[in-house]
Amino acid sequence: MDLFENIKGEPGNLLPKDGVVNYYGTVMSLREANDYLNSLLSKIAWQNDEVVIFGKRIVTRRKAAWYGDKPYEYTYSNTTKKALPWIDELLSLKEIIEEKTNETFNSCLLNLYHDGDEGMSWHSDDEPDLKNNGAIASLSFGAERKFSFKHKQSKETVSLILQHGSLLIMKGTTQTHWMHCLPKTKMFNTPRINLTFRTIV
Repeated sequence: MDLFENIKGEPGNLLPKDGVVNYYGTVMSLREANDYLNSLLSKIAWQNDEVVIFGKRIVTRRKAAWYGDKPYEYTYSNTTKKALPWIDELLSLKEIIEEKTNETFNSCLLNLYHDGDEGMSWHSDDEPDLKNNGAIASLSFGAERKFSFKHKQSKETVSLILQHGSLLIMKGTTQTHWMHCLPKTKMFNTPRINLTFRTIV
């Protein structure tokens, strides 16, 4: 254990190789986390997400929203979103995570999972719109869900439970060498909101 690492408040790397993932755990009080969850549920301009798989456009139950410093366009799963202007809650959360991580971000993708029947399959956040090897900070609110990483070559996996009001950051070559997913589960019938703060170039 690195005592200086704890003094700096920087958690250790969860990945054994080829990337950096730090999990900070909860970064706010339960009351604050509950307030943010309720605000985001009501104030975000949620829309059903759309993905194109094998040329077929599919509308997901999961809802999404895209915010940023400017009306950045972001293309993933063969669909393009244009960023909406920040709302106060997102700016406050952005300030919290930038202070915690010493990184800066100019945009945020939000996903709303209504219950455990909604998840995210294996993927990497390696779209060309994103800063190469840029940090991606992930904030979680609501139902505590399992989150997994899988190495693209060795297939080894790393998993953890993302807590309500918690922060995880992916850095370096993580997206190049690892995929991640949010597995579906029958254990939860309550919503989860995930915010991933990113840098568009």
